[in-house]
Amino acid sequence: MKEMTETEKTRLLVKVSTLYYIDGLNQQEISERFGISRAQISRMLSAAREEGIVQITIKDQYAEEHQYEKALAEAFGIHDVIVVHIPNADQQLIDLQLARSTAALLENVLKDQDIVAVMAGRTIASIGNEIQYFKRKNMQFVPMIGGWGAEGTSWHSNSNSRLFGEKLKSKYWLLNAPALVTSQQARNVILEEAEISEVLSLAQQANVAIIGLGQVSEQSTIVNAGFLTGEDIKEVRKLGAVANICTSFLDEKGETVVYGAESKMIGLTAREMRRIPNIIASASGEDKVPAITAALRGRWVDILVIDMETAKKVLEWHRFHPVQ
Repeated sequence: MKEMTETEKTRLLVKVSTLYYIDGLNQQEISERFGISRAQISRMLSAAREEGIVQITIKDQYAEEHQYEKALAEAFGIHDVIVVHIPNADQQLIDLQLARSTAALLENVLKDQDIVAVMAGRTIASIGNEIQYFKRKNMQFVPMIGGWGAEGTSWHSNSNSRLFGEKLKSKYWLLNAPALVTSQQARNVILEEAEISEVLSLAQQANVAIIGLGQVSEQSTIVNAGFLTGEDIKEVRKLGAVANICTSFLDEKGETVVYGAESKMIGLTAREMRRIPNIIASASGEDKVPAITAALRGRWVDILVIDMETAKKVLEWHRFHPVQ
């Protein structure tokens, strides 16, 4: 058989590419039309892209968001970032969109048999409120920490675990214990209860965690909920804490801060949480920028959902507040 000239090869590549990209035929249909193998059609399509015959253009209306997603992922070495941008929106609308984006992410992330550890906080409750039912087999939700005071029960870890479980028609667990007790001895006694230890053990076995990132200030949720007092916060800030995750505090480097009250807390520590393979965090707001930066520096998060303005400020904070 006479070998094809370069002109004939190019013409055939154009023909095959047109049938595939413009006319919508699949590779099998093109293979049958020309009487050549599907593997050869695949090689021809690859050759057409390499030679510039086919040039694929993506109309990206999220180019600016993707720019900051890439910048954050590269700066901190985390798995993935989702940046949400709503021009001229107030914080309430931003928080709502972050919750919806995180809920949509979870539909793609969560799988059959998953054990999902759930943190306390309004951010997590908002995600639970926005999530839409999708079917998964034998999925379980489990709280990561005990109750934060007597008020705010609608966003305690237990409440959030129940919310996700009910919305997704999945099994959920409750941790019937406070997050902070009067002494280490009291904590040890509570942890001896089979019901408590079983739930915490299950949380440690989780393969996905959904968390918020708390700042360390008198206005933080942990203070407003009565979990810690303003004096407690001042004390832990003197130790260098800028972020709160589970029962632990982090300094600017993202390293855990040794704090006496941690021995009286019931829930997962940050180090126990780190063993969970996929940790998803949603965070927003200028007041949380040091906390978000610390969590990213310490690589406590695998996937971050954040709004664009906060993302910009995190990158600025990271640049102008270097740590050794």
